[in-house]
Amino acid sequence: MKLYHGTNHDFHQINLAKSLPYKDFGRGFYLTDLEPQARRMAMRKASAFGGTPVVQQYQFDESRQTDGSLDVLQFEMPTIEWARFIFGNRSRETHFTHQYDIVIGPIADDGVAFLINQYQSGAITIAQFARMLKYRKLSRQYYFGTARAIKLLERI
Repeated sequence: MKLYHGTNHDFHQINLAKSLPYKDFGRGFYLTDLEPQARRMAMRKASAFGGTPVVQQYQFDESRQTDGSLDVLQFEMPTIEWARFIFGNRSRETHFTHQYDIVIGPIADDGVAFLINQYQSGAITIAQFARMLKYRKLSRQYYFGTARAIKLLERI
């Protein structure tokens, strides 16, 4: 499977230490299976932080995620469990951590961040939050959070 990473500068070595905290699935390296989505992310990063938009391509052998050597979590669609997982990772108050090597699932966009804030403030319940997410058009993201997982990616 071909995956894409949008960035504002090219690099040849993935360094998890440079990953930012409080992302949907935690601190890690994020990719998508949609090149236009990666291109939008690259342009967004370049606009915000300078540099030049770059879309990197990686080959990922999906069969390795199910051979038992990695801890993989997959969300097929927005669910209450997905919403709780994202809330835990994005919250600066919960100190949530997980041990998954790879997490695959929908991306929580800026509109989702607004819903997370509503849930956190108590304005909506987790069930309402998950139901509202169901009607958003969400793209898929691939999180690689450990050195074991990164080794499965081959830059092409």
